[in-house]
Amino acid sequence: MTAYLKTMLSKLRGDERGVTLVEYGIAIALAVALGTAALDRLGDDVEDAMDAAGAEMPNSGV
Repeated sequence: MTAYLKTMLSKLRGDERGVTLVEYGIAIALAVALGTAALDRLGDDVEDAMDAAGAEMPNSGV
């Protein structure tokens, strides 16, 4: 049993097919995190611009 495990572990050590999938997963997670941060920042900027525009409008008294 020990010899079988050593053989399987040595085969898995040289197999790099799953490495690419992990790298893509990390890249996608990073892109999502950066995109979320950018959209959050953009949303704050748009909100500030809308607040400033609303403050400049005359009050209709409604």
